[in-house]
Amino acid sequence: MLASIFSKTKPINYIILTLLVVICYSLFQLSNGESVDITFYEVAKRFLFLLLFLLMMVLSQFIVAKNRLVNDNAYVPLLFVSFILFFPSTFTEGRIIISAYFIMLALRRIFSLHSNTHSKEKIFDASLWILVASLFHFWSILYLILLFFAIIFFVAKDYKNWIIPLLAFFTVFIGLTIYLLVNDMTYLEWLTKKLQVSLNFMYFENTYQNIALAVFSSIAVLFFLSEAIDIKNKAYNMQSTYKKMILCFLIGVAIFVVSPEKSNGVLLFTFFPLAVLGTKHIEGIKQKWRKEIILTSIFLLGLFFYGAQLFL
Repeated sequence: MLASIFSKTKPINYIILTLLVVICYSLFQLSNGESVDITFYEVAKRFLFLLLFLLMMVLSQFIVAKNRLVNDNAYVPLLFVSFILFFPSTFTEGRIIISAYFIMLALRRIFSLHSNTHSKEKIFDASLWILVASLFHFWSILYLILLFFAIIFFVAKDYKNWIIPLLAFFTVFIGLTIYLLVNDMTYLEWLTKKLQVSLNFMYFENTYQNIALAVFSSIAVLFFLSEAIDIKNKAYNMQSTYKKMILCFLIGVAIFVVSPEKSNGVLLFTFFPLAVLGTKHIEGIKQKWRKEIILTSIFLLGLFFYGAQLFL
């Protein structure tokens, strides 16, 4: 049923997913045991985070449609939302949400570099968004690897394209300098705080978070390996684009691994590329019933883990 409903990009798809995200986000906020004073600031902050989730969902479809990464379907936003439901604690990760949103803006520019139009503007925008994202979650700066990978593949001949990220760096550096001056901090203090790494994965608050991570990891391995192995069968002019998507996913995993403040919410960086890899895997399946089983199973698992972590 889900495979049929989302087999075409129709307004009803976005209405369904928007209502689902709004309901799940609202229920999570209401059930959250934290006693927070209801102030205008708190309401505005939570509304902003909800808005960013919805914008990321829309951006996920915009990126794949604009760059023809998948067929004309809405599987990518469906999987993206399903992965969010696996880890409802993501709703509380303010800095992660903001950082992931800026990374999505950067990915929109990076994946459009293959068109070879307005390359310099796209490189500057992508660099700027990645560096801004790193101010909220420092290790998102690893996405600069993806940007330089794209430059090598598509616009390496023009030496100016290698200098443009430096211009973005100095733009963000000026803003950071003002912030440090206001807060009476030195660059060394800021860097020391940000350049922390932790490999401690014993952060689970309940059993269902652990199980959700195990199931999500299994799905991720399946989609990643199937597409990594099949990449040589893609159209030659699209192989470099899918290599970027695979690297994008690996960078998201690396951010989760090295982040000092571990939580399942950090996996938000992996949701978009994994949704794209998952969609390509599903599109390659000829039997409709198998597509239905995979999509429905992932969605129902997301609902199950959402409910289990919320109410059990």
